Amino acid sequence: MPEATGLHYEIHGADDAPWLILSSGLGGSGAYWTPNLPALNQRFRVLTYDQRGTGRSDRALPETTSIEDMASDLLALMDALAIERAHFIGHALGGAIGIEAAIRTDRFDSLTVINGWRTLSRHTRRCFAARLALLHGAGVKPFLEAQPLFLFPPDWIAAHDAQIVAETEHHLAAFPGIETMAKRIAAVQAYAPDPAGLAALKNLMVIATRDDFLVPLDTALDLAAPVPGARTEVFDWGGHACNLTDPARFERVVLDFLP
Repeated sequence: MPEATGLHYEIHGADDAPWLILSSGLGGSGAYWTPNLPALNQRFRVLTYDQRGTGRSDRALPETTSIEDMASDLLALMDALAIERAHFIGHALGGAIGIEAAIRTDRFDSLTVINGWRTLSRHTRRCFAARLALLHGAGVKPFLEAQPLFLFPPDWIAAHDAQIVAETEHHLAAFPGIETMAKRIAAVQAYAPDPAGLAALKNLMVIATRDDFLVPLDTALDLAAPVPGARTEVFDWGGHACNLTDPARFERVVLDFLP
């Protein structure tokens, strides 16, 4: 099982292809990107990884954790694998990790953020409060059973009910624990990128979805506002996890953006 700096990772694609790092959202698992790998690894050497505290990575977290800590983990993993430069795609929390890492170091040739933010919406904070109430009050299984409501459009949920039920059992077996999940939600809610560092970024693409229930469209698009030349792509449908619900469009947009 490949592991470096306490993080489980997987590499897909040709050894001589340019690096592309994928970082997932709140769940933290590299397996989140599985449906997108066949398209992306045709042109790139793709690195997926489980964020600390999740998946098959080191489950131990300090008393508190932060997006800054997660960015340090990413950069340490790049050092361990001798990745000097890479493209980066991050979903929500994973996008914040990439933004923070890129603010610190000039090692990313491009950044793509899916349904991210620079200032967390009051609506999103209400969503997290509801999810924490479920987690602490009703337990892990109800928390996971409610999770698709925040990730996917209603029609997609209805059409994929059997798949969601099966995946819920898998997520239950792999759940990192109530304390770890609460720490990760706290990290999301505390993070705000440095304004000057954000404005200095280059080659940023922001993907936003109109029917994202968790992150409002204007909030996601606002991430691009202070970045000169930032590209925005708006999906009319697809929910928070639009790379999973509309993978063909997501992959087409990303591959068109990446050199």
